Amino acid sequence: MKQHNFSAGPCILPEEVLKKASEAVINFNNDDLSLIEISHRSKPFVDVIEKARKSALELLNLDNKGYTSLFLHGGASTQFLMIAYNFLNKKAGYLNTGTWSTKAIKEGKLFGDLIEVASSEDQNFNYIPKNYTVPTDIDFLHCTSNNTIYGTQMKEFPTVEVPLICDMSSDIFSRQLDFSKFDLIYAGAQKNMGPAGATLVVIKNDLLNNITREVPSMLSYKVHVGKDSMFNTPSVFSIYVSMLTLDWLKDLGGIPFIEEVNNKKASLLYNEIDRNELFKGNVVNEDRSVMNATFTLNDEKLKEKFDAMWKEARINGLNGHRSVGGYRASMYNALPLFSVQALVDVMQELERTA
Repeated sequence: MKQHNFSAGPCILPEEVLKKASEAVINFNNDDLSLIEISHRSKPFVDVIEKARKSALELLNLDNKGYTSLFLHGGASTQFLMIAYNFLNKKAGYLNTGTWSTKAIKEGKLFGDLIEVASSEDQNFNYIPKNYTVPTDIDFLHCTSNNTIYGTQMKEFPTVEVPLICDMSSDIFSRQLDFSKFDLIYAGAQKNMGPAGATLVVIKNDLLNNITREVPSMLSYKVHVGKDSMFNTPSVFSIYVSMLTLDWLKDLGGIPFIEEVNNKKASLLYNEIDRNELFKGNVVNEDRSVMNATFTLNDEKLKEKFDAMWKEARINGLNGHRSVGGYRASMYNALPLFSVQALVDVMQELERTA
């Protein structure tokens, strides 16, 4: 039996997706060639990337609304740089809610003035800032929808008069939002969509008019949009698996269906964390992430026993990030409810035997 995979990324993927992907590596489209051997310019792969791009827009309800989707290299970390290179002309605003927004701010400062519109660093990023004012004289506002390391998630997004840019790497396609509020969304594939190696970017076409400086080709959104996301050799395997995962999600019923499942998983685990006196959550309740639940033991003397128990139960990837410690249960779209139940069973068994 496969392990219960709570890894924060690369993520758990649907079993049927893994099966189809493994078959394609051996023989793709019954052409007696591997997916990773064929030309990325060949019709079979062009069909793959076009379908993946189209499916992303459909699931976000952004098809036919003036948006373009791209699959690019470099992970979200390269997007930190690209966004500033393309759109930071004078001054930009950032919400600082964790490690990845801090890294985005660092890259942005290379290209212009930055202001932290709000920050939760004062409490070690265990909450999402509220009641802040967004300036109207900035080039854009950047935010991070879900903070994988700390376990916080934005439940509401500001209504702004400037372009709104969001890093959705760890909760893309997991919940219903009005995605038309955003001018640019980006997400590394390896959290909720596919293996590492590709990054989804969804950009409002009108935003391209805001690019005023000369940008190197590989970092230019205009170039990648103009070349239909095929300016250079794309990450063939990652894009193919992402296409399969998006198909899997559409067949289930899309984002409305998976949001309901994700809420059930999160409720099951958070209810146990709150009920069981051996554990405590790291995040204020109203900002808890549905994707990444972070928690600790109240008595560290139980750590060795608890660790042995969850490993014996074939649970994988439960350790918290090295900068935070404790535990982190990442409950991405493909994680089944019974895996969360398996973790809850171990927590209850620890309570009985402590």
